[in-house]
Amino acid sequence: MHDWITAPSGRQDTEDRIAFDTLATARRALDGTVVAPLVHLGVLDVFGPDAERFLQGQTSAQVSLADGDLAPLTVFCTPKGRMLANAQLFRVDEGHYRLLMQRDLVQPLAEHLGKFAAFYKARLEVRDDLALIGLIGREAPALAEVRLDLLPPAIWHQAGDADVQLLAHPGPRPRLLICLATERASPLWARLAEQATPVGNAVWCLHDIQAGLAWLTPTHRDALLPQMINWEALGGISFKKGCYTGQEVVARAHFRGQVKRRLVRAQLEGSELPPLGSPVETVDGKSVGEVLAAELDADEQVEILAVLTTKEELGPLRVACQAFKQLTLPYPIERLDPESLAAKT
Repeated sequence: MHDWITAPSGRQDTEDRIAFDTLATARRALDGTVVAPLVHLGVLDVFGPDAERFLQGQTSAQVSLADGDLAPLTVFCTPKGRMLANAQLFRVDEGHYRLLMQRDLVQPLAEHLGKFAAFYKARLEVRDDLALIGLIGREAPALAEVRLDLLPPAIWHQAGDADVQLLAHPGPRPRLLICLATERASPLWARLAEQATPVGNAVWCLHDIQAGLAWLTPTHRDALLPQMINWEALGGISFKKGCYTGQEVVARAHFRGQVKRRLVRAQLEGSELPPLGSPVETVDGKSVGEVLAAELDADEQVEILAVLTTKEELGPLRVACQAFKQLTLPYPIERLDPESLAAKT
C-alpha cells in the first residue's frame, strides 16, 4: 500500500507510522524544509447530485463554504453531540466533496453515514487509492509552487483541481498537504526529496500538537463534545447554519457555557511517549484529564495535547510519572465563525 514511500528508503514501523533514517527530524523541520508521508490520515469522498444537501444535515460545517477555495474544518456527531470524527472538508469538483481525517475513523464514519446516504442521491467511497504528502518549512510554499505549479493557499484554504489538491494547515512553520492519486506519488516524492529532507509522519503530528489541532482517534470516538477539543475556536463549527445531527447539544453547550473540559497543550519532563488515553493525574493520583496526542519535539521532550477539566484548580500534574507543564495555545479560546474565514478571501 505504501510502496511509493518504502521503496526510496522509508521504513514502515506500524500501520500508521513511517520513519526514515534521518537524524534530528523535528529539528530539521524548524531549520530547513522536510517532506513527510501522511499515512496516519485517510480520505472519505462524498459524490452525487445531493452530496451537499446530504452533508449539510450531518456535519457542523456550512457546506456551501467549501467552494473550492475555503476548506473548512468540520465534525460529525452522535445525536448526543459526541464526536464520531472530525475532518477537513474540501470540494474536489461539482457534486464531489472530500473529507480528510484520521485514517482509522474513515471506515467507521463511512458505515455510519451510509445509513443516511441511502435516502439521497449521494454515495460514499473510502479512498485507498490516494496519497497524502506533507511539506513543512520556510521554503515549503516555494517548493510546492515550483513542483506543482500551484500558488499555495492561505491556511484552511485549498488550491488545485480534481487531480491534485493542495491544502494549507497551521503550525510553527508553513505546512502544506498534497492529495493526489497514488500512482502519481512516487515521481512527485522524488522531485520533492531533491530539495526537502524525507522525515517520518511523526514530525507532521508534532506540528499538529504545536498548532493545538487534535484529530480524533478511535480511543476517544463517541466520548467528547467538539468544544472539548476547541473546535469552535478553530472555526470548525458553524453556529449560523440549520440543524445537523448533534447540533442541539453542541449549541446548548456553547450558549450556556457548559463545556466542562478543554483541550490544552503541554510538555512532559521526559522522553517516554504516553499511550493515547493515558490519564493526566494530580499529585494524589486523581485523574483530571486524558492524553489525545503525544510526540517528541526538537529537544527530545514529549509534547502532548490533553483534555483537562475546567472545574477546579488542579495544582501540579503528571502523565506516566512525568511532570506536566502547560504551554500556551497559539489561538484564543473564543468562537471563530467559519463564515468569517470565507469573508477574508
